[in-house]
Amino acid sequence: MEPIYIEGTPKTPTVRFDASQGIFEISGRSIPENSVEFYKPLVDWLEKYKEAPLEKTVVHIKLEYFNTSSSKCILDVFKKLEAIHKAKNEVEVHWYYEEDDEDMLEAGEDYESIIRVPFRMIEIAEDN
Repeated sequence: MEPIYIEGTPKTPTVRFDASQGIFEISGRSIPENSVEFYKPLVDWLEKYKEAPLEKTVVHIKLEYFNTSSSKCILDVFKKLEAIHKAKNEVEVHWYYEEDDEDMLEAGEDYESIIRVPFRMIEIAEDN
């Protein structure tokens, strides 16, 4: 499978999905004009990856901010990962948040409560 690499912009996150490594990353800000249009290729790609996933898949979510329409699309991404996990493959989500960003921590915890995939909350210490 061809990896997906999307360079981030002020409104869209950087995306790196590499099937050969089983390491996926979404980082930056997610406030695209059309969230569904932005995330659909990622969801479609994960649907294909689901057919032959690696034994272990690790997903790094390092978002500093996302809007409501992005949150629904991110949930769709997580649902694909949940399907991979249910098929007896190891999937782990690493949810990064800055130490004083309660909202981002809570968002990660909300996803963790909905999606049956192991989450690790990882606090990023801010540089003073």
